[in-house]
Amino acid sequence: MPLSAPLKSPLIFTVSELSARIKGLLEANFPYVWVLGEISNYKVAASNHAYFTLKDEKSQIRVVMFRPALTRLKFRPGDGLAVVCQGRLTVYEPQGAYQIIADVLEPQGRGALQLAFEQLKEKLSQEGLFAQERKRPLPMRPQRVAVVTSPSGAAIRDILKVFQRCPFPLTVTLLPVRVQGDEAAQEIARALETVSALQREFQWDVVLVGRGGGSLEDLWPFNEEMTARAIAACAVPVISAVGHEIDMTISDMVADFRAPTPTAAAQWVVSRLEDVERRVAEQCKRLRAALSSRVERLQVQVSHLEKRLVDPRRRLIDWRLAVDDRMDRLLRALEARLRLWGLRAAHAAQRLQRVHPERALAEGRGRLETLSRQLVDLERRDLERRRLQLNGTAARLESLSPLAVLARGYSLTWKLPEETLVRRAAQVQPGDLVRIRMAEGHVTAEVTEAAPS
Repeated sequence: MPLSAPLKSPLIFTVSELSARIKGLLEANFPYVWVLGEISNYKVAASNHAYFTLKDEKSQIRVVMFRPALTRLKFRPGDGLAVVCQGRLTVYEPQGAYQIIADVLEPQGRGALQLAFEQLKEKLSQEGLFAQERKRPLPMRPQRVAVVTSPSGAAIRDILKVFQRCPFPLTVTLLPVRVQGDEAAQEIARALETVSALQREFQWDVVLVGRGGGSLEDLWPFNEEMTARAIAACAVPVISAVGHEIDMTISDMVADFRAPTPTAAAQWVVSRLEDVERRVAEQCKRLRAALSSRVERLQVQVSHLEKRLVDPRRRLIDWRLAVDDRMDRLLRALEARLRLWGLRAAHAAQRLQRVHPERALAEGRGRLETLSRQLVDLERRDLERRRLQLNGTAARLESLSPLAVLARGYSLTWKLPEETLVRRAAQVQPGDLVRIRMAEGHVTAEVTEAAPS
């Protein structure tokens, strides 16, 4: 029976090899994809990378959006938002799961900028930045104006053109910024912070912030959150003048006053001055008319009084005498009052002199010297008394000292070698050695006889 052919060994992959093979196939065939879906489980990790799931009615796929791409978004992604995602399809080999690394995210049906505008508008509205009661009143006579705009744009030319035609004195300070591009919002916010910081020095009455019209992308720096918060925090009332009349930005909603164009903002300043000047002129006219009417009435009254007066000069003389009399009485009263005040001042000075600190210090210094002398005398007498007491005590001790007894001819005897004090003859026997202490020196002797009495 012929032997059968050996079986062919199947191709066996490890898990890692299979995952790597799948990863290579997916990334080679799907380098970039556009995916439409609804965001769910959206979260931003501590690394500022976003992780979420795109889903439809039947399926879902995981998406990762790293921080650089996430920071480029103009709107805030969130659960339930339908978006179109562009990215690279890849496999996360440790878990064997495929996912999209997103580079672009666009809201479905509306632009990212429009969505970001609506999101920021809702946020700032809830915080109360659009509330009318928060906005500050504009000055009645704005003569010092700060302008935050591009130094080379049409807006500053239009503003200066209107101001040059103004018949009233105006001080205009330009804070040059970019009004378009990624850095524009930051420059505008810094310029408004500078206005607040230098307000005490320049005393601006109002700030004009704006630019000419343009697309939503061109006007976007005035829809940034940092620009809106800088306008709200500015120490000077802000007029927003962005775009044309049909344009409405977040800055317009936050500002204290919205002008449809930069030219209209400048014209508002000029018209405000004209209104003030017109009201002042009207008030002056009314005041002159009232004064003229008052003078005419007084003239009529004077005419009537002149007719009633027999001799006006006599009345004037009486008034002059009355004025002189009252002036004399007033001068005498003032002199008396001045004398009284002088006496009171002198008495007060004397009282102050009596309680002057130097006098109190001198008296205290004298008392201190007297007490010091008394203390020294007391110490001297106390030392003398103690010296006498010490001498008496020394004399008594001297009289009671055993040495004084020995000096009168007595002696002390100790038995050797015990060094026992001998008080009776019975304590020693012939042949014992004794030491005898006298007033001056001692001797050692041998007992030859002991005779008790």
